[in-house]
Amino acid sequence: MSSGLRSLHLIRVAFSLIWVALVFTTSGSLVSTDEPTVIAAVLLVVYPLWDAIATFIERRLAGTGSTNSVSTVNMGLGLAATAGMIGAVLSTIGTALLVFGVWALFSGAIQLVVAIRRRRTVGAQWPMAISGGQSVLAGAAIAATSASPTSSLSTVAGYSAFGAFWFLVSVVALSIRSRREKR
Repeated sequence: MSSGLRSLHLIRVAFSLIWVALVFTTSGSLVSTDEPTVIAAVLLVVYPLWDAIATFIERRLAGTGSTNSVSTVNMGLGLAATAGMIGAVLSTIGTALLVFGVWALFSGAIQLVVAIRRRRTVGAQWPMAISGGQSVLAGAAIAATSASPTSSLSTVAGYSAFGAFWFLVSVVALSIRSRREKR
């Protein structure tokens, strides 16, 4: 599983970095009172959908185990956030930020639970635990400030960039653990 998880995490890093670049270049200046542009709407809907897809792939890599029910909840949450985001992007950036923040908070909590449960079987889960905790805090902050006139989509781009960083750290940690196990 470690090799597949590393590959998936690298794909998640690439996706997040591309997503961040697209948000900054096309939509970063949109503030809470603005209506999302078509590009911003697509980017906002795609992000939680991609997370649900990545969770499904990760679940397939893991097979059966204690994290299956948690990953099912996370996939459902990602799909619910996608549906909620479809409605939110028809309103304002502030509404979309609220949906994104609530999703990030709950998704981060689930990521933290999965990392704690996997620490013995997969190991090297501390980056994912930190990322999950950070997602909880960031999600709460994004949701709490979503109606602020200074809130913008650059906030969620920053959130995604930090997520990419922690997925990359996870790839390194899993690689180090794999090398140690081979010795």
